[in-house]
Amino acid sequence: MFGDLFEEEYSTVSNNQYGKGKKLKTKALEPPAPREFTNLSGIRNQGGTCYLNSLLQTLHFTPEFREALFSLGPEELGLFEDKDKPDAKVRIIPLQLQRLFAQLLLLDQEAASTTDLTDSFGWTSNEEMRQHDVQELNRILFSALETSLVGTSGHDLINRLYHGTIVNQIVCKECKNVSERQEDFLDLTVAVKNVSGLEDALWNMYVEEEVFDCDNLYHCGTCDRLVQAAKEEKSKPDVNLKDLQSEEEIDHPLMILKAILLEENNLIPVDQLGQKLLKKIGISWNKKYRKQHGPLRKFLQLHSQIFLLSSDESTVRLLKNGSLQAESDFQRNDRQIFKMLPPESPGLNNGISCPHWFDINDSKVQPIREKDIEQQFQGKESAYMLFYRKSQLQRPPEARANPRYGVPCHLLNEMDAANIELQTKREECDSANNTFELHLHLGPQYHFFNGALHPVVSQTESMWDLTFDKRKTLGDLRQSIFQLLEFWEGDMVLSVAKLVPAGLHIYQTLGGDELTLCETEIADGEDIFVWNGVEVGGVHIQTGIDCEPLLLNVLHLDTSSEREKCCQVIESPHVFPANAEVGTVLTALAIPAGVIFINSAGCPGGEGWTAIPKEDMRKTFREQGLRNGSSILIQDSHDDNSLLTKEEKWVTSMNEIDWLHVKNLCQLESEEKQVKISATVNTMVFDIRIKAIKEFKLMKELADNSCLRPIDRHGKLLCPVPDSYTLKEAELKMGSSLGLCLGKAPSSSQLFLFFAMGSDVQPGTEMEIIVEETISVRDCLKLMLKKSGLQGDAWHLRKMDWCYEAGEPLCEEDATLKELLICSGDTLLLIEGQLPPPGFLKVPIWWYQLQGPSGHWESHQDQTNYTSSRGRVWRAASSQGASGNEPAQVSLLYLGDIEISEDATLAELKSQAMTLLPFLEFGVPSPAHLRAWTVERKLPGRLLRTDRQPLREYKLGRRIEICLEPLQKGENLGPQDVLLRTQVRIPGERTYTPALDLVWNTAQGGTAGSLRQRVADFYCLPVEKIEIAKYFPEKFEWLPISSWNQQITKRKKKKKQDYLQGAPYYLKDGDTIGVKNLLIDDDDDFSTIRDDIGKEKQKQRALGRRKSQEALHEQSSYILSSAETPARPRAPETSLSIHVGSFR
Repeated sequence: MFGDLFEEEYSTVSNNQYGKGKKLKTKALEPPAPREFTNLSGIRNQGGTCYLNSLLQTLHFTPEFREALFSLGPEELGLFEDKDKPDAKVRIIPLQLQRLFAQLLLLDQEAASTTDLTDSFGWTSNEEMRQHDVQELNRILFSALETSLVGTSGHDLINRLYHGTIVNQIVCKECKNVSERQEDFLDLTVAVKNVSGLEDALWNMYVEEEVFDCDNLYHCGTCDRLVQAAKEEKSKPDVNLKDLQSEEEIDHPLMILKAILLEENNLIPVDQLGQKLLKKIGISWNKKYRKQHGPLRKFLQLHSQIFLLSSDESTVRLLKNGSLQAESDFQRNDRQIFKMLPPESPGLNNGISCPHWFDINDSKVQPIREKDIEQQFQGKESAYMLFYRKSQLQRPPEARANPRYGVPCHLLNEMDAANIELQTKREECDSANNTFELHLHLGPQYHFFNGALHPVVSQTESMWDLTFDKRKTLGDLRQSIFQLLEFWEGDMVLSVAKLVPAGLHIYQTLGGDELTLCETEIADGEDIFVWNGVEVGGVHIQTGIDCEPLLLNVLHLDTSSEREKCCQVIESPHVFPANAEVGTVLTALAIPAGVIFINSAGCPGGEGWTAIPKEDMRKTFREQGLRNGSSILIQDSHDDNSLLTKEEKWVTSMNEIDWLHVKNLCQLESEEKQVKISATVNTMVFDIRIKAIKEFKLMKELADNSCLRPIDRHGKLLCPVPDSYTLKEAELKMGSSLGLCLGKAPSSSQLFLFFAMGSDVQPGTEMEIIVEETISVRDCLKLMLKKSGLQGDAWHLRKMDWCYEAGEPLCEEDATLKELLICSGDTLLLIEGQLPPPGFLKVPIWWYQLQGPSGHWESHQDQTNYTSSRGRVWRAASSQGASGNEPAQVSLLYLGDIEISEDATLAELKSQAMTLLPFLEFGVPSPAHLRAWTVERKLPGRLLRTDRQPLREYKLGRRIEICLEPLQKGENLGPQDVLLRTQVRIPGERTYTPALDLVWNTAQGGTAGSLRQRVADFYCLPVEKIEIAKYFPEKFEWLPISSWNQQITKRKKKKKQDYLQGAPYYLKDGDTIGVKNLLIDDDDDFSTIRDDIGKEKQKQRALGRRKSQEALHEQSSYILSSAETPARPRAPETSLSIHVGSFR
């Protein structure tokens, strides 16, 4: 549906990874694709204009509309060229529609664009990106066309084709007085709910009469009293019969008789039918039709499927399914289906000789079978808007199979020129996509120098550019080169070469003359070396990646003529084959013996230098990991002066030096509070600390009892940095702030940890401790308790997670901190409560306290004020457990904790919970009379079913809490069962009866229809006489559930979204379902008084938050008032509209 919305133009880059000076080749913008085999054109989606595309295609395939629009020439509509002239009246919308229809008919492209058309609508607020109603657009577009065509011969175009009149008649049963009221229409709206088809819907709304009697009498103006009457709606003759006066249609008496019966009261005497026929067509039945069709009554009898005669054959009426038939184009907001006759349908291939259905989905047009249409457009996916065209309308013979029929000459010329331009562009694009450029390097014009190939004269004279079709073979390429190089003698070998820093190197020889260039994987812009395959300039050439030349930077000390060493470093580039031994560097520099250091990063100051052992001197450069740009340091083995420090770091310039800020946090008096220390990424933390002590002029003793700690942006001291680290290893950035603190930094085998008591930790209140990384969790807990002054064994440790909340407990008390991946800088929390043994769970148990008579346990309501030793009672509004007269309170009463094995079953958990002292007062007979829920956000959450299932299989986690609900009898819920709380609405009171549990089996489909049927069976009510809704307690809202209101956004997700467990209901165990009995309650409202109160409170809270934000905004505006910048108002949301100029 969003065919071209996210398409972008991408650039293609050559695969040449070594080339220098290669130009980035941008892929040319491809012309639109030609029409597919259907020979029909779609319309591109601008982002959300599928509804617009549907309507435009429908109007385009209405010949009467299209050709009437084409009949308006430039002398009436104006010219595009004059639209910007101030005095010109250019009717831009009809002109753009003409051009679009011409493109759909004649332009050879897969899809047309509506950008120019929507621009003519005046859409400038991203209307193209928003969905709108197609019926609303139809009315707005027709109105815009009527306004645009004022004063032209097409001023009545819309009125002539689509206008109709509905006559509302009320006939008094007493005096037979008829009261009429007329209404004009462009489209008819029909209700399709609970009807079998469109014919029945039209019959119910526009044919079947409505009777006023009993308590619903009609006041007759003539009788001046309340009387019985009949009301009906019918269309005036201008809809059904105005266009039936042609000779071709008069020849069809069936259509005329059906139209007369639709126009009249539908039940008239046969003799009167003959009189009305004479009045309408000006000739009697006997003169016009008797010879061919026989007497009128016999004709009506022969068509009993349409006409119904009375038993005495004196009166006749039209059957419900006997309405006028027409071809229809039906559409939803996003696509449309058309049935087309090829001889009359523009754009179809002439080879097709029978009617076809086509599915037009924005840019894509595909044929579709009729049975697929019935399957696709049924139920909730049915068509939303129907366009009908009379099937008896005949097209002129010259219009059949002629898409150019009726198109103005200027548009024909424009489309012909556009097709020629498209064809030219496609040929150019095909040529561009299937040709590439090759760079030919000629062997006789190269020589081998310094390890690589170089041009003898210049690169320009040695290289030829050749554009070639990549669909041709390698043999074709070789033959073309032979023809270009008339001077060539002997064998010709083509090899793939690449430009590397050292020069040109040959990698691969091309073979297989029968292969295409695509199959040889030659890339665009590839360098091809043309030679004899053996030597260049008399030098044998080694090929392949193994002997690729490497350009290395070699550094060594300069020596004076007197052999005195100085500190000046000489750096010189040298080229070596990648498969040469490292020791050849000494030979190249004429150094008899020395030590080789390598630095593969290519930057002497960036990494540490590594000395190559003697036994590795025979390894190749590639085996040592060296590549182009790598650096090698040569040092004479007899030289005592070294360029490297003992840490094997080397600083070459002051550009690599930066600064750190160090604050004095030793609480000792000093003249300086902060100093600036120069450093590099390779400076040791120890050196920085000693420099800071000297700058602060502190005691030398601090050198052995101080450390540096980074300070974050909030001013918090972080973990101390070991002295042995460099700044790079410590991940300290230049410009960072460090604190000089008392105490030694942890060693490499120690951990620096923060810890605090409880889960609510305020920043800056944590305590610190240094422990060995091999210490156990138990011993670490003891140290932390001792340091914090806490006593007792009822404590455990949890690691703070990245959300600054208590994470999972450290259950393995004998495990070391290193084994549990505890690192320096982590925060551990001391939590009260002893952990259960391994394999056991400590589970808090809550009582699911019921608050009213709801069919559950009623004899323990005096326990609602009971509190346990921990004194916790939670109450919250929820859909679960909604007992009483409103969907209201859930109260959870804490009973105590139990320790239970993870291998124990749910039934064993219930049994152990029943041994708690507070539980004994509830008098529950057995575990089977208990229902278990998890507790989530202080509310019952997931229902735990299957008593024999081990707790481990529920995957409850370590912090699980369970609430237990009493039952009158045991239950055995299956995996497909959903437990719902149902409440029946009390008519007129805005309250509900007490909740009853309903088990709904979703195995046959969790759809709205299935749930409605289950609720109807549960309450012994007809399914069509109930309405149900789900309660959302957090919003105090009810969402009705019906078989017709589920929202389907994408057809791919239809199967999932048919189920109530998905959006928008998300039905789950414990939800409250309101039930309304339509036999005694026809109110549409499901809400209660408590819902009104809850919504009002939410509204007041939202208003308070808004006022607070406004106050803060005003305060900020006051502070920044000197700028005098007016606040930018938020643009209001606008409805769909089309802007039209005035042409009156």
